Amino acid sequence: MDWPTFFEPISLSIQVSLIASVIMLVLSVFIAWRMARMRFFGKSIVDAILMLPLVLPPTVIGFILLVIFGRRSWPGKLYEKLFGGPIIFTWEAAVIAAVVVAFPLAYRTMKAGFEGIDRSLENSARVYGASEWQVFRYITLPLAFRSVTTGYILGFARGLGEFGATLMIAGNIPGRTQTIPTAIYVAMDGGSMRMAWAWAGSMVVLSFIMLLIVNRLTKEDY
Repeated sequence: MDWPTFFEPISLSIQVSLIASVIMLVLSVFIAWRMARMRFFGKSIVDAILMLPLVLPPTVIGFILLVIFGRRSWPGKLYEKLFGGPIIFTWEAAVIAAVVVAFPLAYRTMKAGFEGIDRSLENSARVYGASEWQVFRYITLPLAFRSVTTGYILGFARGLGEFGATLMIAGNIPGRTQTIPTAIYVAMDGGSMRMAWAWAGSMVVLSFIMLLIVNRLTKEDY
């Protein structure tokens, strides 16, 4: 076993997933909360757009991200101007791919939690003079905490296992953009079955631990 080579994709995958999960958490909580409370024309269309990355093939997501963040697009040009290089084929691109593919799963889980809250509790707090932020901070978020936490963990796991979109926008550069799924693909392609099994085993262990946590959070008390 080449242990330095083995641990590089694991370290990078955890780093990418942690950063992506924080971004995903902020976006998911805010958007899910607003979508659960707002009523407007075309809401179902907006909801479908937000859920679209969940059903699109990863290669389609990767292609769209390449167009949006490529060197000819204004986000790509802005990033290159600020940081002196393109965002494509960097670990930051892997973070973007992880956020996009993980967001729908976290959003849907959190939205269900916010929708399940009794609005009379929130209205009672408003009657006693609580601001919207105070209602959200002290009433809504604590009541939806289990759903928010579950959505975060599921999103983290989804981002950790992302392959197709990451390969297209971030590539597979060892030590720079190579995550566990892309490392398994290259190891299989090159006949390094021992390394492939080791990386696959690490993914199974990490995913199993996260599913155990989710099961503990969603388990009903009897």
